[in-house]
Amino acid sequence: MATQKIQIFDTTLRDGEQVPGCKLNQQEKLVIARQLEALGVDVIEAGFPVSSPGDFAAVAAIAAQTKEATVCGLTRAVENDIRVAADALRSARRPRIHTGIGTSDLHIFQKLRTTQEDVMQRAVAATKLAKSFVEDVEFYAEDAGRTDNEFLARVCEAVIAAGATVLNIPDTTGYCLPHEYGAKIKYLYENVKGIDRAILSTHCHNDLGLATANSIAGVSNGARQIECTINGVGERAGNTALEEVVLILRQHPTLNLHTDVNTRLLTETSALVSHLMSMPVQANKAIVGANAFAHSSGIHQDGVIKCRETYEIIDPKEVGAVDSTIVLTARSGRAALAYRLQKLGYNLERPALNTAYASFLQLADRQREVIDNDLHILIEQEKLVAVG
Repeated sequence: MATQKIQIFDTTLRDGEQVPGCKLNQQEKLVIARQLEALGVDVIEAGFPVSSPGDFAAVAAIAAQTKEATVCGLTRAVENDIRVAADALRSARRPRIHTGIGTSDLHIFQKLRTTQEDVMQRAVAATKLAKSFVEDVEFYAEDAGRTDNEFLARVCEAVIAAGATVLNIPDTTGYCLPHEYGAKIKYLYENVKGIDRAILSTHCHNDLGLATANSIAGVSNGARQIECTINGVGERAGNTALEEVVLILRQHPTLNLHTDVNTRLLTETSALVSHLMSMPVQANKAIVGANAFAHSSGIHQDGVIKCRETYEIIDPKEVGAVDSTIVLTARSGRAALAYRLQKLGYNLERPALNTAYASFLQLADRQREVIDNDLHILIEQEKLVAVG
């Protein structure tokens, strides 16, 4: 069965940059945008043009340099926002204006202090205005995760009729459970008139650690675009991590979904964004963390040495990592020690290995990790004979 493509909408330069202390200058944004295009993302959300002169200039520069990916600018459902975004995107080969408004009761009655009818009118007006500048218009229903499905469907129908080509259904606060978010996407897919003329998009936040799970639930129920960031950077607890959803779709062919992302550039891209944003990647981060392919337990090490697939479902090279790592600690067994010693040119017979292992355990109990130089010293001090 032919797989269906999931578009990857990267918002590292917009939602990702909203992290306190992660402000990028224009040159840094251009570097990341080039890397994202090389990575193979379909859409680069370059910024929020009306927010500042610097953001406007950066969006315009990214629009000018990008050759293949769609370049997107965010707006509110405000006329000036939309006009400014259209101006910033003038040189884009594939421009998209991303406009929208809050649709949950909390947003309508508490933040906007208005009515559902007014929100509907503003949504339609913003979409029509954006459509007068670009063909590709994405509408976001902010806080869709907590919006009544029937009202949300009516908003979606209205903006499709007004020209929207993509419907962003954000779980803005990261509130939804995966089955709830998946059911919401399914409801819209089955109940919105004209849905065949638009793409449903997921935009999930990670406040409860469910952003990736919710995004996968969304595409499993009809969404065909995932909005995400490198390393999952973003407001509060962050966004859906691009590297996670891409690898999930790749590792689970039964979903019959694929992306055009070049996974071999993921580790490189992660490191670039981490460096430029001064935002360290946690060691146990899935796919791109320093420990993602590191093994320190003796049981795991023995299995990986014999057959990598026993404890790794992803080949490190598939995501641009150098290789699996055997980390020597007090939890390591003889198999791991022998493996590392062989890498260093020491092929010990069993009695010598037993002697080395006893000394190794004493050393490992005194320090967190035993490194290669420690092993050279250990072999020399024990006067062990290396064979072959």
